Amino acid sequence: MPGTGILNLYREFLPVTESTPLITLGEGATPLVRSAQLSKLVECEDLFFKLEGSNPTGSFKDRGMVVAFAKAIEEHSTGAICASTGNTSASAAAYGARFNLPVIVVVPSGGISSSKLAQVRAHQAKIISVRGNFDEALSMVQRIAKEQSITIVNSVNQYRLEGQKTGAFEIIDQLGFSPDYIALPVGNAGNILSYWMGFSEYMHRGLVKSLPKMMGFQAEGASPIVENRPVENPVTIASAIRIGNPVNWEGALTSVKESKGVIEAVTDAEIVDACSKMASLEGIFCELASAASVAGILKLYKAGWNFQGKRVVCIITGSGLKQPDMTEHMRLSNIVEIPATFEALQSAIFESRSE
Repeated sequence: MPGTGILNLYREFLPVTESTPLITLGEGATPLVRSAQLSKLVECEDLFFKLEGSNPTGSFKDRGMVVAFAKAIEEHSTGAICASTGNTSASAAAYGARFNLPVIVVVPSGGISSSKLAQVRAHQAKIISVRGNFDEALSMVQRIAKEQSITIVNSVNQYRLEGQKTGAFEIIDQLGFSPDYIALPVGNAGNILSYWMGFSEYMHRGLVKSLPKMMGFQAEGASPIVENRPVENPVTIASAIRIGNPVNWEGALTSVKESKGVIEAVTDAEIVDACSKMASLEGIFCELASAASVAGILKLYKAGWNFQGKRVVCIITGSGLKQPDMTEHMRLSNIVEIPATFEALQSAIFESRSE
């Protein structure tokens, strides 16, 4: 049920002991929505979107964060720390506020959207901005966590991955079977690994008869896995996946190899186009990084992939409200300003219908 939380709902699949507090902010139970229009563009009747922006802080990060914080509380941690381009910090700050655990957030200067930063500030987390990129920030955070015995809640924390795998459980529970393809954005690469863990675990327990192919999509200017080399200065409009040296690199490759999937790169233009199509054709306002999954499916279709008769799920990792400034890059409808008269309104409506 919505609001139950993943620790309660999927307790038997998670590292929960008698001492683990079953905390929740109501994460999980996110909608799985069938495509209304984009399915026609890729000739796939069974195209779905998993709306992870419906989680409490607006992104998929809450799934892993609740498990990370539950175990931190169980282990009597003195606090939590993370490096972040936005969503991780917002989630950590929220759970820290809710469950009275101090949170330190280290962000790359200028590399986080104002709305995500506002979330962190509202939750009263301590924010440190470094003049560097995410990878540099994470390296320093890992060292601090090790030397100060404070819990790091980035996806190097295995409990984060454990929580995020519940997204795969939900997809199977919602559909009643496993899809043929799962498309995800790839930044630090924890999510593609987590979903593969989840599908594999359901398969191992006999709860599903087949496994999907994992399709990961990086931004072209931040595609170290695709290029098979770290990117020293990653550049992309999709800030949530602007990562040049993913900590879960090997796990992502394993997931793709074992599932016989792919990891590809999509351009910023393709990401923006997919984001616009999601909003204007599907009524789904997602953040730019989320649209990488949709951009990837559109790109593969244009390259000759056949999705007819296949079941495809795109993971929409975060809400567009997390990054409202991105709309300057999207196709937007015009605003018509009129005098406050009935005649002016009637004229404006009539003119718009005739265009």
